[in-house]
Amino acid sequence: MLPEEIIIAPVVTEKSNDQLQEGKYTFKVNKKATKIDIAKAVEKLFQVKVLKVNTMNINGKKKRVGYHVGKTSDWKKAIVTIDTNPSEVSYLAKGGKETKVSKKYKDAIDEFMGA
Repeated sequence: MLPEEIIIAPVVTEKSNDQLQEGKYTFKVNKKATKIDIAKAVEKLFQVKVLKVNTMNINGKKKRVGYHVGKTSDWKKAIVTIDTNPSEVSYLAKGGKETKVSKKYKDAIDEFMGA
């Protein structure tokens, strides 16, 4: 699946807005997506470092219009925790040489609220 197919839309609620300061972003995602797929899609789309992904399946609610009874569709929600203080990571490569990861990450998702 493409990253654009995995991340469907942001979930903007009062609770999700409170969690933005902690680096937690809430998305509506494809029902077939795994936690690994979601993490890779968020990293590719927003250039951030994902630390943790929590997912939950949301069951649809029963709705009625007059005599007719129906049900809203089921969907999947993912709460993605990003690294708000990205720093350079160094590790030992072959031959005992110390190398640093030069990839730069953002510390917030600016496009989350449509800004």
